[in-house]
Amino acid sequence: MRVGIVGAGSIAFGTAAFLEQQGHKAALWSPSGKRTQDLAKSGALVAQGEVTGTFHPTVAHSAEELVTNADVIFVALPGYGHKTVLDAIAPHITPNQTVVISSHASFGALYLSRLLAARGVVVPIVAWGTTVVTGRQASPTSVNVNTIRKKVDLATIPASESAAGLSLCQALFGDRFVDRGSLMAIALSNLNPQNHMGIALGNMTRMEQGETWSQGQNVTQNVGRLLEALDEERIAIATALGLEVRTIFEHFHLSFHIPVSSISEMNQEMHAAGNGGSGPKTADSRYVTEDVPYGLVVTAVLGRLVGKPAELHESGVKIFSAMYGRDFVAENDLLGPLGLESMSLNGLKTLCRDGYAA
Repeated sequence: MRVGIVGAGSIAFGTAAFLEQQGHKAALWSPSGKRTQDLAKSGALVAQGEVTGTFHPTVAHSAEELVTNADVIFVALPGYGHKTVLDAIAPHITPNQTVVISSHASFGALYLSRLLAARGVVVPIVAWGTTVVTGRQASPTSVNVNTIRKKVDLATIPASESAAGLSLCQALFGDRFVDRGSLMAIALSNLNPQNHMGIALGNMTRMEQGETWSQGQNVTQNVGRLLEALDEERIAIATALGLEVRTIFEHFHLSFHIPVSSISEMNQEMHAAGNGGSGPKTADSRYVTEDVPYGLVVTAVLGRLVGKPAELHESGVKIFSAMYGRDFVAENDLLGPLGLESMSLNGLKTLCRDGYAA
């Protein structure tokens, strides 16, 4: 299949390499155009790690070019860029295409569904709870793929297209997906915001000083207990909604292939095996600038909607806003247009099942 990837960061590069390895054809579009300049010149993407080889994805120079030449449109960039790129691709999407959002943030699938419905278009929109690959860009034309996840949660809107959405993802990426059945479940399936909150709070001075530090090693006992407590809040919200979502213990076990133990112990084992990862070297990290407004804020809103206040998540938003001198609630540019704060719980559940009607 022809897959048009919106984005040109580490996840986009790693995904392109994975798809090309599987025999599909990938194209990359950088909204700014800067991140694909060198790739357009060289024509070669070098991958190392879990995906190894030299691949030749094409480079699109506009949203229209990317969408027009794709069977599947794959959104792979930080949450703070989603609204801009969804606005850019929506005018060109046709009913015979499918959109995959990796990973889904802040009910962006509903935002895209509404844009398309205004044009009289309905397509399957598949939302992932996390990414299939993890990695780091080694250079403007190379990527280190650290992990290929064994299991990824997804949901499709409208739900009537769930079987088609699951089948498509399996055809592209293999049998590694769990259909959670509701976009609401996916909104509560991304563990990055809660995990990155604890890691960043516990290591903020390292980030500010630009240190090189092991992330796994520094999920100490105290940080690990904070992550477990944050997870309990998320699970309580999901339970109140009658949803089944993966726990933090299942996440680390399935993503990094380690035995279940305390979260600190699991991270120490990852570090000892050389798979603990490196923490951010800057405070200007998506651990905060993406995951607070597009992750913690959303969980906090859902907690209030179901009467299960996520006090630690709420506190994290306030603490980071104070530390950075920013209003991270206001920085979320998707919730406002959707009117989520004023939406009824039943209304949100219906949209998460059916999307917007054309």
